[in-house]
Amino acid sequence: MFSFTKIILTFASVVALVAAESHTIHFDNRCGHGTPTLISQTGQVLSTGADYVSPGALFGAIAYLQTGSCGFNGDYCTTIETTLRSPPSPGAGSSTDITLIYPHTFSVTTGFGYYNGCDGAGADCTGANCNTAFHNPEDTWVQVACQQNNVNLAITFCA
Repeated sequence: MFSFTKIILTFASVVALVAAESHTIHFDNRCGHGTPTLISQTGQVLSTGADYVSPGALFGAIAYLQTGSCGFNGDYCTTIETTLRSPPSPGAGSSTDITLIYPHTFSVTTGFGYYNGCDGAGADCTGANCNTAFHNPEDTWVQVACQQNNVNLAITFCA
């Protein structure tokens, strides 16, 4: 026989599972070559093309298309930097950008867009002089923020 306490604890457990933070990064490689690569802030390879599901916030990850000329952290290639997190306070949610700050350089057309929240927000870089990428550390206006819980990110190469 269930007690009232067991019912309340079961309900609380279900609510906690439903409220858990999660983010997915999806790759769409239209180049016909190369390997989409996602690296954690601590230098761990998180994905080489498959969807990556973060079971919580993801801080300072980098993504790029490994074409054979990229360094481990995307050096010498176009790189996307992202933090995906449900905002713990106003303005402290997700932020994603494209970087061409040396040693990163333009390698392939690269873009990103949020989905499951902030749909339509993102950026594309189609050439070495694109105005949607960091070229120096002061280019902070190119960061694309999202203040939605559990937002996901799609990254596209050669679109």
